Amino acid sequence: MGRTTGIQSTKDGGYKVDKVYRKQRIQQSGFCSFEEAESWLIRQLEGLRTTFVHGTRPKRTFEEAAIHYLHLHANKPSIQSDIYHLKAVMPYIGQLHLDRIHNGSLKSFVEEKKDQGRKNKTINHSLAIVRRILNLAARDWRDEDGLTWLLTAPMITLLKLTDQRPPRPIMWDEQRRLLPKLADHLAAMALFILNTGCRDDVVCSLKWEWEIPIPQLGVSVFVVPPKHVKAEEERKREAVLVLNTVAQKVIEAQRGVHPEYVFTYRGHSIERMSNNGWQNGRKKAGLGDLHVHDLRHTVGLRLRESGVQENTVSAVLWHSNKNITGHYSMAQIVEIFEALESIKDEANRWNISLESLKRQAKVTQKSLSQIPQKQTG
Repeated sequence: MGRTTGIQSTKDGGYKVDKVYRKQRIQQSGFCSFEEAESWLIRQLEGLRTTFVHGTRPKRTFEEAAIHYLHLHANKPSIQSDIYHLKAVMPYIGQLHLDRIHNGSLKSFVEEKKDQGRKNKTINHSLAIVRRILNLAARDWRDEDGLTWLLTAPMITLLKLTDQRPPRPIMWDEQRRLLPKLADHLAAMALFILNTGCRDDVVCSLKWEWEIPIPQLGVSVFVVPPKHVKAEEERKREAVLVLNTVAQKVIEAQRGVHPEYVFTYRGHSIERMSNNGWQNGRKKAGLGDLHVHDLRHTVGLRLRESGVQENTVSAVLWHSNKNITGHYSMAQIVEIFEALESIKDEANRWNISLESLKRQAKVTQKSLSQIPQKQTG
């Protein structure tokens, strides 16, 4: 039998594989002996021959698929979130072949995360990215022979959101307690959200090149590119972020600080607002359960209390609404601006939700229970 071709010695005394088979290059290095390299190459060739002759899909691990996904979507705005959730599942399914991943193989991941106190919504983010990758592997990703990476994608079931707390809009007195307890850059970002209703990931990504001054109103708008707008991929489109006069003052205070990003910290863009600084600030303000996203809920509540029509509320919050045009007219910008101007201060507004009333009632009941009772008899 002839000596296997495609195996070469290396300068360090080892061996490497470098062979082309049917226009596909096979490479690997770090083998200690010729026999070890030959054995590895034979296994690779057998797998490729089976694929070419019988159309058998090569076995790929979830880790391989995850790396492929991250490479293809490197410019996705939420890629860091995807990386975080992929790291969470990798110890459980990373080395499993794609056709071995299903609800059962993810059961231990779900159970352990629940034991660690993770909310179902957080666990669902991890399950969703797994499901996304499996769907792409079964639908879009194909090898040189046109075969998909996976024959069929399994049904990955998301958990029911039975443990989610309701939205927690803040009241004006809570806002006055919160902002001074936050670091300056976080306080500016929080005040900006409270006057625009935008998502915190948009605030973190906000760039000066998106700004368009509106002299007639004395404020700016920011035209946010589609990739930063939360929506299904096929429905993504640019959105206009309208500022009221308070948000404009926040912007002016940031002008000239950084050449690219509006909000920065020590010369760098900010990845997310919900960090240690936010958590420490909300704790000092006595708002330990406050999420950054609750600031958006606050804007929605304040707009409705101001009598703003629901279509306009949806336009401010970028909610999907078939009645909202995809092209912003000056009239609509003025409408949104006037709506946001109506919530720039607390002029005769209740700004209180049912959950706020519940919290107040609990505090009152606790205070009353601590009052010493008069002795009788």
